[in-house]
Amino acid sequence: MSHDASPRPLRAQAPAAPLSGTHRVPGDKSISHRALMFGALAIGTTEIEGLLEGEDVLRTAAAMRALGATVEQQGPGAWRVAGRGIGGLVEPADVLDMGNSGTAARLLCGLLAGHPIFSVMTGDASLRRRPMLRVTDPLSATGASFWTREGGRLPLAVQGATDPLPLDYRLPVASAQVKSACLLAGLCARGTTRVVEPEPTRDHTENMLRHFGAAVRVEDTAEGRVIELEGQPELTAAPILVPGDPSSAAFLLVAALLVPGSQVTIANVGLNPLRTGLFATLREMGAELRIENARVEGGEPVGDLVATHGPLRAVEVPPERAPSMIDEYPVLAVAAAAATGITRMRGLAELRVKESDRLAAAAAMLAANGIAARIEGDDLLVEGTGGVIPGGGTVVTHMDHRLAMSALVMGLAARAPVAVDDAGFIETSFPGFAALMNRAAGSEAIRPA
Repeated sequence: MSHDASPRPLRAQAPAAPLSGTHRVPGDKSISHRALMFGALAIGTTEIEGLLEGEDVLRTAAAMRALGATVEQQGPGAWRVAGRGIGGLVEPADVLDMGNSGTAARLLCGLLAGHPIFSVMTGDASLRRRPMLRVTDPLSATGASFWTREGGRLPLAVQGATDPLPLDYRLPVASAQVKSACLLAGLCARGTTRVVEPEPTRDHTENMLRHFGAAVRVEDTAEGRVIELEGQPELTAAPILVPGDPSSAAFLLVAALLVPGSQVTIANVGLNPLRTGLFATLREMGAELRIENARVEGGEPVGDLVATHGPLRAVEVPPERAPSMIDEYPVLAVAAAAATGITRMRGLAELRVKESDRLAAAAAMLAANGIAARIEGDDLLVEGTGGVIPGGGTVVTHMDHRLAMSALVMGLAARAPVAVDDAGFIETSFPGFAALMNRAAGSEAIRPA
């Protein structure tokens, strides 16, 4: 699960034929992390189908094993977790290495805060640069103690609370990771944990808590969305079918919208309304994007997405949409590069603390390939060409998998090939990305640089 230190440059060029066919993307990363964690906290054995087997999720599986759960792979995407019950995790014998996964690290802080055990967590060079105070500060109110490097960075040590207190916390900015960490800590606390978020964020944690039998109340109020969790429930093992990740589907969808003559179908994609801000934005831009075979599986809406090439027009993306598409802005920037007019994406402060400063990195990606882009405050402005993207540049990825995939999508729609300095980190969230894109293209449009 370690990333080879030597860079793996890739290059993408316009395919000889349009993108076509029906494809499946890997399982939803957010749901996969949570399925393993809740399985470890439940009584009984949880059967999981469609688990994302990227490096990020495998780190979570390894951490749950280290904390005493039995986690076994039964076949491709099929996993079984024998849980230990609420409060039943054991002290790990070694450091927990979360690799590149900020989601796993932050959610795990909540899990560990509620258990009276000592543990140490680290990650790769990218994760060790990312701030953790946004979760450790509120979690300290449970009675847990945290020690970090300067700036709240990993490696991090935590001594969980012996008798954790329930939290009553209002998030200063919308963050599904911070919300989820607080709820995970609240599972071990007596009484009601209350979290208020200023804007609704992805609610996979709330959905899965209910799926496993916890009492969760959600109410939209004047102060924001209020989530209340009754502490110390008995979670009961429940089967989970993980849908395709909408954040992964985004790359093939945008490629199909930009490469002339293309039409692709992506089967079995999660369509949680708190995750589909990109799809709404693309439709506003004039994209021909439709949903077929809509259904509900395991408490999550699912369907097949069909994307057809066509012209796009610039839009202004409101800041309140950011939580529902926070991972999709780099690939939206690629779509905006081919649109007619200036697209303005507002309120992107959250992008500054992703795997890279994703706001600055996205602007640099566009500039390197002939697209005028600028940052004004926390807004990204992209001047579209109304047609073909010039391309021809090499993108510095800063160990950011989504930036690397977005740049390669741009290469498929550009006049000249686009290269990335390192694509090794793509495997953390989208194993087989290049192979899937090449299948859709019917040729090796993405290849080693």
